[in-house]
Amino acid sequence: MAKKTYFVTGTDTGVGKTIVAAAILEAAKAQGKRTLAMKPIASGCDQTPDGLRNEDALMLQAAMTEQLAYDAINPIAMEPAIAPHVAAQQAGKQLSAQRLVGFCRGMQIRPADLMLVEGAGGWRVPLNDRETYAAVPRELKLPVVLVVPLKLGCINHAMLTVEAIQNDGLTVAGWVANHPEQETMSCEQETLGYLVNHIPAPCLGILPRLDDTATERLPARLAGFLNISPLFDG
Repeated sequence: MAKKTYFVTGTDTGVGKTIVAAAILEAAKAQGKRTLAMKPIASGCDQTPDGLRNEDALMLQAAMTEQLAYDAINPIAMEPAIAPHVAAQQAGKQLSAQRLVGFCRGMQIRPADLMLVEGAGGWRVPLNDRETYAAVPRELKLPVVLVVPLKLGCINHAMLTVEAIQNDGLTVAGWVANHPEQETMSCEQETLGYLVNHIPAPCLGILPRLDDTATERLPARLAGFLNISPLFDG
C-alpha cells in the first residue's frame, strides 16, 4: 500500500505539472524512497509500435522507482492534443470520475513510500458534462500539490485554485513555483513573497529554467531545488 499519495494539479495547462512531479519523484528516489506515479488521462499521445504513448507519462515512468507497464501509468491515452473530455468524445470513449478512481486505487495497493497522481490541465477540467477532474482527488481524499508558473497573473490563478481546492474539502499539502516561460517576470520576488504569505501550505521549491539541460535529465537536476520533507511529515 502506498504510504503517501498526492494529487498534482496546476493553475492552468502548460505550467509544468509533469516536470514538477518527476522532480519530486527524483528527490524521493535520492532519499531511498520507493515511488509510484500515474497520469490516468493523457491527450496529445503519439502513435508508436507499442501503441499510444504520452511524453509526460513516459517522463513519470522514467522517474519513479517501481517498474510498471505503461498502461498502468497511463490507462487512458488519446491522440488529439485537446481537452480530455473533447478528445474522449472524438474517440468514442466515456470518461468518469469513478473509472479514474478505480485506476488510482488499483495502483495505491502497490507498496511504495510515495505515489503521485498527475491531473490534466487545471483543477476544473471537465471529464464529462457532469463531472470535473476534481471529483477524483475528492473521492480519494487526496492532499494536493499545486504547481504555480511564475508569470503575470499567477497570483490570481493560484489563489483561485487554492480556494477551489479548499471548497472541495481538500488541503494543499505544498506548492512549487516553476518557470515555464523563457522570460523572467517583472517583480518576481514580490510575487513570490505574496504567494509564500498567502498560500496556506509550504513552498516545496522554486524551480529555475534550465535550457541547457536535456529534457530526460531535467527531473534529476531540478530535484536538487526541492525540499520534499513536508510531504513525508505526519
